[in-house]
Amino acid sequence: MERPGIFFEDARTCIINEDIFTTDKIPEKSVDLVVTSPPYNVDIQYNSHDDQLSYAEYLDFSRRWMTRCFSWLKDDGRFCLNIPLDKNKGGQQSVGADLTTIAKEIGYSYHSTIIWNEGTISRRTAWGSWLSASAPYVIAPVELIVVLYKTSWKKTSGSRTSDISRDDFMAWTNGLWTFPGEKKKRIGHPAPFPVELPRRCIQLFSFVGDTVLDPFLGSGTTLVTTSRYNRHGIGVDVDPHYCEIAVRRIEEEGKAE
Repeated sequence: MERPGIFFEDARTCIINEDIFTTDKIPEKSVDLVVTSPPYNVDIQYNSHDDQLSYAEYLDFSRRWMTRCFSWLKDDGRFCLNIPLDKNKGGQQSVGADLTTIAKEIGYSYHSTIIWNEGTISRRTAWGSWLSASAPYVIAPVELIVVLYKTSWKKTSGSRTSDISRDDFMAWTNGLWTFPGEKKKRIGHPAPFPVELPRRCIQLFSFVGDTVLDPFLGSGTTLVTTSRYNRHGIGVDVDPHYCEIAVRRIEEEGKAE
């Protein structure tokens, strides 16, 4: 029997085609791990999201969706937030620091910040003053994965079965991750992240069989990864076109490792 708002569902995956602020399809304290990359508010042309909010509006938007995720997390749940360190489009803003501060005001506890060096970012469109100390711009070509948790960092719920290798554990607990980004044309979405990002977060911060949520499903990368690595995946997206892309990718790329 079909349920309104459920775009796709099988034994391991659920895609919800509803607004993140109004959906009632996710029970409170049911999620072990949130892995997401929210809109960056840098005028990316999404189908159904205005990515040109004022910075104050963007911070309010961020506070509201992170508050919803907080209610869905279990007490020992974790939250991996992929965001820019800063931005200069529309004015210099300390995005990473501001969203981390808001998360702590909501009630999240801070654990650590992972620096993601894509190695391929080439966004230099403005230098400020050229070869002059009058007004140069300094832009770090990295992104952040801010790692937060709800109440207890020590995870006691779930299967307690991990599937991470020794070498990966040693490499990934070093907080500088270097791997390339994803190509927009291959995925058909204006701002995809690569499978490697949720893979590391999922294997490092969750047990086999845990429930992982991406409240901004987009092209479905997080749920492709949960399907590959034996987690239950929940994704939310207001745009049915992106839900279609996600379903196709899960069917084509989500084979268990």
